[in-house]
Amino acid sequence: MPCTWITSDLQLRLILTLFFVAECLSAGMEGTKTSNNSMQQLDNGNHSSVSTTSSTERKQSTVTLYAEVKTSLSVLVDTKAVLTCPPVLWPSVLVVTWEIVLRDKPPCFGAYRRDTNQTTRGNCTDKRITWASRPDENPALQVDPVAITHDGNYTCQIVTSDGNFHHEYHLQVLVPPEVTLIQTEKGTAVCKAAAGKPAAQISWTPEGYCDTEQGPYWGDGTVTVQSTCRWGSRHVLNVSCSVSHLAGNKSLSIQLSQGAEIPAHLKNLYITAPIFIILIVVGSIWLLKISGCRKCKLKKTEHTPVVQEDEMEPYASYTEKNNPLYDITNRVKTSQVLQSEVDASPEVTLL
Repeated sequence: MPCTWITSDLQLRLILTLFFVAECLSAGMEGTKTSNNSMQQLDNGNHSSVSTTSSTERKQSTVTLYAEVKTSLSVLVDTKAVLTCPPVLWPSVLVVTWEIVLRDKPPCFGAYRRDTNQTTRGNCTDKRITWASRPDENPALQVDPVAITHDGNYTCQIVTSDGNFHHEYHLQVLVPPEVTLIQTEKGTAVCKAAAGKPAAQISWTPEGYCDTEQGPYWGDGTVTVQSTCRWGSRHVLNVSCSVSHLAGNKSLSIQLSQGAEIPAHLKNLYITAPIFIILIVVGSIWLLKISGCRKCKLKKTEHTPVVQEDEMEPYASYTEKNNPLYDITNRVKTSQVLQSEVDASPEVTLL
């Protein structure tokens, strides 16, 4: 009996030990599976977070890129200018707005709303600034024709479901100058680039002693540049004036009548010669007048002897009138003349 109990007790302990070992093994396997699932879920969460962060960073960098786009655009006056908006996916567009700020004018805007397909204008009265085509197809802006007053800033802003994008243009209107080239009386050449925008640059061929001046800016932003050039004693016959400008370059040539500037002594001669000629003519007329008057007086004296007695010197005429001797002489002469007339009268009667 004692041996039988001992054997059964050992069998029971063996069975219990095997049960506990099997239970421990199954619990260990479940814990390992749970930890693996937890790690996998954690890794998936990290990957999703990283993917979302990278997508957000890309979107933010794209918005910043378009927000900083600025373009300087130069357009010739009396031509057509087309300004485009940033390239975006059109289905995501909500609103398109053009803001226009011109020189010495209040800002104005034009807008298009895609959900209602409506356009609006605010404080924009210039009919030359319009949509390039239908805004629901292309929101570009056009200026036709371009005038000097269209200098300014034009900004296109697009609101989309992904963010805001805008493109700013600084529009500069170019005005070609009117170029002229002349020669002055002083022998210098003058090249003028009038009413250009911006200011032009002038150069000469061949080079000489040149002075270039820039005038004041007019109200429309145009300016005149003038260059005066001389070549001193050099024998220069042909000169060229070259004008450089953003609207285009132009060159003019001229043939000088004299290769050098007129000397100073010749200038003085040209001034004084006419004066001498005038003085000679006036002097000649005066001398002729004096000589003619003298001849007239001599003829009158020959025909009227009595006038000669009247023109005697004052002292002689006074002596004749107041001296008694002259009175006696005159009386004797008078009596002799009368006697001669009496003697001659009978002869005339006899005849």
